[in-house]
Amino acid sequence: MRRPIATTTAAALALALTACGSSSDGSTDGEESGSADLTMWLMERSVPEEAQDWLVEEFESQHEDSTLTIQHQPWAGIVELLQTSLPDAEQTPDLVEVGNTQASTFTSVGAFSPVDDMLDELGGDSLIESSLDAGSWDGTTYAPPLYSGSRIIYYRKDLLEDAGIEVPQTLEELGNAAIQLNEANPENTEGFTGIYLAAADPKTLEGWLFTHGGDYATQDEDGTWKGELSSPESLDGLREAQRVMDEGSEYVQDSNETVQAAGELFSAGRVGFLSGLPYMEDEIDQEMWDQDQIGVIALPGLAEGEPGVTFAGGSSIGISAASQNQQLSQEVLKLVYSEEFQSLLASEGGWVPGNLDYADALEGPSAEPFRVAVENSKLTPNTPSWGVVDSSQLPAEIWTRIAEGDDVEQVAEEIDSEIEDVLND
Repeated sequence: MRRPIATTTAAALALALTACGSSSDGSTDGEESGSADLTMWLMERSVPEEAQDWLVEEFESQHEDSTLTIQHQPWAGIVELLQTSLPDAEQTPDLVEVGNTQASTFTSVGAFSPVDDMLDELGGDSLIESSLDAGSWDGTTYAPPLYSGSRIIYYRKDLLEDAGIEVPQTLEELGNAAIQLNEANPENTEGFTGIYLAAADPKTLEGWLFTHGGDYATQDEDGTWKGELSSPESLDGLREAQRVMDEGSEYVQDSNETVQAAGELFSAGRVGFLSGLPYMEDEIDQEMWDQDQIGVIALPGLAEGEPGVTFAGGSSIGISAASQNQQLSQEVLKLVYSEEFQSLLASEGGWVPGNLDYADALEGPSAEPFRVAVENSKLTPNTPSWGVVDSSQLPAEIWTRIAEGDDVEQVAEEIDSEIEDVLND
């Protein structure tokens, strides 16, 4: 049932956008007179408060008769909320943040205004390429990258030293180190695990798939999608992930809620290696940093000195095509890509900003590994139908079955077939 539902929803959104007659050059009486009350939707725990405050103050100082109100939305249910609100000129926010894997749901049906004409002002060639692709459709850019958030690896330096284990330089060495540390448990900690690797965290596990050269699916020249989990490269990645989960991780069946609290386990001394986003740095017990117990690396690749390939997480930002404040919304967008705002995304938010020219504002021990991870990141298939795959929990099913010890080739073959059914519907 999930595939017809998704198709109908996308079609309904496209029809609604057509019906409301929105246009990228539409304006209200207020905008014609140079004033308007703009609304911007940002996601919870996304843009730091310092950046939001600066944006509102700067915009309103430049446009004295206009206001900018920022509203926060939860990630859960945001696609459905936007499918309802974006087509309606009375309900739509003027600007909106979406996850980069969600962007094609809206760019593909004209829900955002094109920004190609102002792309150079926003950063041009300095914009994160993989995320720029995520916000484009049929050669037109609608939602440029706001920030990127690829995962990096935090590890216990002291425990590795106590167990006589070298800091891993390759992905295989990372697996071996996790397994050895799991067996050694140098401090005899109850509930200890060499690496925190849970099936409910596909975005971490995709590092094993992508680093081995695998993928979920690829698109042929005729537009047909082909499942790629059964490819030799993907199978190598899936088998290695299965080995590490089986021998190095004690928490493979944790729920998504528990995954979100993994930093607490790390701070409690129960985890040797932990994959996380850069804000994890602030969630780890400060005393552990002070005592030099923590190290940080980017996910390593297949050969020494070669970085791994992680999921290109992050957000995009677009102007609603139904907004009646197009010109002023463009002014807000220019401020979002200013040095001040982008630098605050890095220094206060811990993100790699959409414009890499300002990534130097990243600070702390996570900064350099994070930059490496972002520069070597990869997206899941860029198609509106991928949202159906995600919402139907197929990625989580893959990793759950592998964690349970199912035959990797059989799992890959069966999920390939399901992915093809969804993406080619």
